[in-house]
Amino acid sequence: MTPEDAQAELEERARRLLTGKVEFQLSAPKLEFLPEPVVPEIAFGGRSNVGKSSLLNALTNRKSLARASVTPGRTQELNFFEVGEPLALRLVDMPGYGFAKAPLNVVERWKMLVRDYLRGRLVLKRALVLIDSRHGVKDVDREMMKMLDEAAVGYRIVLTKADKIKASDLAAVHASTLAEARKRTAAFPHVHLTSSEKGMGIAELRAAVLADAES
Repeated sequence: MTPEDAQAELEERARRLLTGKVEFQLSAPKLEFLPEPVVPEIAFGGRSNVGKSSLLNALTNRKSLARASVTPGRTQELNFFEVGEPLALRLVDMPGYGFAKAPLNVVERWKMLVRDYLRGRLVLKRALVLIDSRHGVKDVDREMMKMLDEAAVGYRIVLTKADKIKASDLAAVHASTLAEARKRTAAFPHVHLTSSEKGMGIAELRAAVLADAES
């Protein structure tokens, strides 16, 4: 089987799984509410309004699996989604970060919850760090990457809303983001370009999620 055939087969398996049975399981405001660690988990993180909900919806071919909100900072818990029948993996929507209007104590609570989850969850196979293509890597993204590096959790960087900027600007953001990833100890040396609205990069990212879950 050629590498191209293997990738096509992986993408089709990922499409069938991630667009099949996917259901919201629970929200965990504290570690004691986490579900039993019985299947691989893939976590999604990013600044508020980065397009996390839209990406989750695109990956699962749903319209409102993860509710997109016009109010940044709405997700304040770890939200778990079960994938497959029988259960094959979980997608975990982590609280958005970097929202200036959130009270300091709330921000600290989010940080503690995410940090403790990252450090203590043995079934966590990979994290995806979402970054808005229009803005590139910000200091708050670097904080998240540092947290992942320190927790020794491997992560992929995903540029969202890639359809919203010119191709030349996108190429520049992609290059600078890749350079940032190469400085990091736990970052995957590849940057995914996606558009939830246009479907760009979704099949490839689905395949990456499945490959990570099965690794």
